[in-house]
Amino acid sequence: MAADSPISSDLFQRIAVAQQQLDAGYSHLPPHAPPALGEDAAAILQQAAERLHDNYPYAHPLYAGQMLKPPHPIARAAYALTMSVNPNNHALDGGRASSAMELEAVAELAKMFGYPQYLGHLASSGTFANLEALWVSGQRLPGRGIAASDQAHYTHTRISSVLGLPFTEIPSDPTGRMDMAALESALQTKDIGTVVATLGTTAVGAVDPLDQILELQKKYPFRIHVDSAYGGYFTLATNLAPAARAAYDCIPQADSIVVDPHKHGLQPYGCGAVLFRDPSVGQLYKHDSPFTYFSSKELHLGEISLECSRAGASAVALWATQKLLPYTPNGQFAQDLSASRQAALEFNRRLAAEPSFVVPNVPPALDIVFWTAAAATPAESSTLAQAIFAAAAQRDLHLALATLPTRYFPPATWESASEPDSNTVLCLRSVLMKPEHLLWLDPIWSRLMEATSSTKPTL
Repeated sequence: MAADSPISSDLFQRIAVAQQQLDAGYSHLPPHAPPALGEDAAAILQQAAERLHDNYPYAHPLYAGQMLKPPHPIARAAYALTMSVNPNNHALDGGRASSAMELEAVAELAKMFGYPQYLGHLASSGTFANLEALWVSGQRLPGRGIAASDQAHYTHTRISSVLGLPFTEIPSDPTGRMDMAALESALQTKDIGTVVATLGTTAVGAVDPLDQILELQKKYPFRIHVDSAYGGYFTLATNLAPAARAAYDCIPQADSIVVDPHKHGLQPYGCGAVLFRDPSVGQLYKHDSPFTYFSSKELHLGEISLECSRAGASAVALWATQKLLPYTPNGQFAQDLSASRQAALEFNRRLAAEPSFVVPNVPPALDIVFWTAAAATPAESSTLAQAIFAAAAQRDLHLALATLPTRYFPPATWESASEPDSNTVLCLRSVLMKPEHLLWLDPIWSRLMEATSSTKPTL
């Protein structure tokens, strides 16, 4: 986005007005001017701007590769405004207003997920939020392991290692969801204490069958943690397929859940969140830090978090965004999520109708689309996919690549699948998480087709 665009100009003007209002709250203090930037500042900022050209255009609709969604302007404005105070939400002494706003923002997340009672807070990332949820599970069920799908985020294996808990990888079925027969077989060992259900896997956007996992919980004693760092907000979408809808409707029965507002929540990095259905897990955090807690007897967020210092600006930005775009059914925020899935379904339909491509067994569950090039073998498909990826980038269409199991595609996709490493194939992948992607499908498609045509050998 150009620095002189109408959105940027409006953003900076509104920040300036709000900054005056904030400064007025401290006008009774003796004057204290912040350090001047000095004459070199402009040149340094210009140099930084030039250096930042070495990025993909993440905010533009033609960037349809990885999970990068631009923060909403109000989130940018609220974050920048709060940085003039730079509060620390570890304790009320470091962030009084921002801590209160964090509690309000987390309450909105809990309401969205249907948690009638809860304990939760923001975190610096989904990774740390997942770490905390699985740490609590390990404290509640000491020594018992963690199980997650082979399509779950790789952070779960790392977290298990950090916590010193065994990790069991459960195979996914041909739709990318956790295989229930394989899970039950693993549960019969009685070594698993926590099952991670991923609602929105990062590779293909698959939604694990949480409703079926809950049925298994009636037979085997284990906790359920929902990793919806990517897909959590889709609980508000109105156009999910029945299987995905059934999973999302069961979220209130899970023991814990993680969501990343810095993905679909329109927030800057890093802003994750963790919620526990049982508030009594707060007892596990008990500690004494008198040098930090001294001016209030109220609950400090640092008393229910493994993290210490956390950016109060993240809480204010999320709070402001929720005020502008509340999590109401059929509201603008919810409609934008439904639009992202509609874009994915339409894009997948076009891919399925194009002979140059092959699509997976099932349509997208959320807003992530993957496909590969049509060829005789998985190796040839992979080579073509790589070439299309590069050719698309030359046309300012930025996609992503992912190596995925061939079982995600119809059995007759390849004439020969007996060659070495034929169980996987390199796929093109597109995350259509910007609401405007639905309106940009035609230019995205035309660039993709041009890129595909350019990779075909001329006769």
